[in-house]
Amino acid sequence: MTAASTANDLFDRYRVIDVDTHLTEPPDVWTARVASKWGDLVPHIERRDGEDAWVVGDKVIFKPGFVSMAGFDGTVPEHPATYDDIPAACFEANARLQHMDDLGIYAQVLYPNVGGFGSQTFLRLDEPALMLECVTAYNDFLIDWASADANRFVPVMALPFWNLDASIAELQRSAANGHKAVLFPSQPHDFADQPALCHKHWDPLWAAAQEAGLPISFHIGGQDLSGLAKDRGDIGTKANFARMSSLSFIENCKGLAELLFGGICHRFPELDFVSVESGAGWIPSLLEAFDWQWRNGGVGKEHPEYEALPSEYFRRQVYACFWFEQGMMGRALELYPDNILYETDFPHPTSMSPGPATPALPPREFAALTLGALPEATVAKVLHDNAARVYDVH
Repeated sequence: MTAASTANDLFDRYRVIDVDTHLTEPPDVWTARVASKWGDLVPHIERRDGEDAWVVGDKVIFKPGFVSMAGFDGTVPEHPATYDDIPAACFEANARLQHMDDLGIYAQVLYPNVGGFGSQTFLRLDEPALMLECVTAYNDFLIDWASADANRFVPVMALPFWNLDASIAELQRSAANGHKAVLFPSQPHDFADQPALCHKHWDPLWAAAQEAGLPISFHIGGQDLSGLAKDRGDIGTKANFARMSSLSFIENCKGLAELLFGGICHRFPELDFVSVESGAGWIPSLLEAFDWQWRNGGVGKEHPEYEALPSEYFRRQVYACFWFEQGMMGRALELYPDNILYETDFPHPTSMSPGPATPALPPREFAALTLGALPEATVAKVLHDNAARVYDVH
């Protein structure tokens, strides 16, 4: 059987769920929903030097072209200049659905760009009332956008994590409106003097999420990556971006350590956690290290209430996502077939949205090469069953 026919078989046999995609926010997300009294402090689009940019006050905070690279003939720092140059599937719901149909993907989980991958960019607005209003506006927008097909789009809410009470209220409000997951920074202590992820300060939030039946998403970039992003050795923009993109996986490893060693899984046994856009081939090595250090360090004696090893907690309620790894995925899927999810990262620079300048493969072809020889039950779990369970996709 050829790779192409295997790919067609896989994507035709399963209702593929892509667990990490991003929405290039349309220009009016906040201007159409946030009180006009805030004026130019509301995030808005301006065209500067021939490029569209998100602006707050007089400061450029983000350029949509940098995260809308699907099909683009170039690599970072080159990028589409304006919304006219960005594929409509990045920001229009019906165009996205057509794109999914063309790829053979049934459902997509939707993550943001402008607000940050842990909602931390909202802190740059400085004014607490405006920060909260922008979070709620984004969550309302996302439900409206996803209503084009609520069965195929999985909206992930942002939270005002710098305010615990407001976060719990927004979680409950957004859950009632149809959100299916919660975005949270894996290293909240990087921002606004917040406690570490493992601190019991966050337990009321985890309790609210568990009660609502919503998984917690730790997306790479939900940390302060400013130090990692610096090109201290003058190695060049492209080399530095590739270095940062690779090492950002490790930042999510740190979050998993907080989660597993900090007792969160023990205290909230019915709450799922997903490590997003951080790869999965490294999972066996990391968990083997966690288990060894746990036993070797006497954690069970210090915490006799912990009933499981880190790898056992992981198997019970933690998930990881992959989109380009091939060589190392075999062992991860052999050991943790119930915990691995499939993603494309559309339409980011590192996504499986091939442009002429990248080695990315179309999703069908990649699935054939990576999953085609695996047991049928494993393939079903990775492409559909695991994600359907976590995100309640029907």
